[in-house]
Amino acid sequence: MRPVVLSPAERTELTRLVRTGSHPAQQVRRARILLELDENDPDRDGPVPLQQVVAERVGVHVDTVMKTSRVYAERGGDVQATITRKKRATPPVEPIVTGEVEARLVKLACSAPPEGYARWSLRLLEKHVALVDDIPSLDHSTIGRVLKKRNCVLI
Repeated sequence: MRPVVLSPAERTELTRLVRTGSHPAQQVRRARILLELDENDPDRDGPVPLQQVVAERVGVHVDTVMKTSRVYAERGGDVQATITRKKRATPPVEPIVTGEVEARLVKLACSAPPEGYARWSLRLLEKHVALVDDIPSLDHSTIGRVLKKRNCVLI
């Protein structure tokens, strides 16, 4: 088990987080774990409790206690980095609609409709986009979202 040593200011901050306001449950759980594992706790008599005891007190599995103490050590004792969720560097799936695709779609929607049509519709744009090579095939609802986002109205 890795030691958790909190300063009085960090301890006060975590106590406030646990007791007040509406914070994500995961943050509250991790804060409670850090408070239980704190070696500088002035109210504790004796050594830091075992991970099993901490897990029972907090209401989590022992693995959660182990992972939280490991993350605390890995992040150099940074309390905020330990309790908050790590932001992904890249999204799990690359977006199909990039800025260039949006620009081409808006340009197409602002152009004259094909012969025989008075105006563009989302379904007509969908069919036309499927025929264009440099734009990926998009659903009419996706096309509608892109146009709405760019305040482009089909009239």
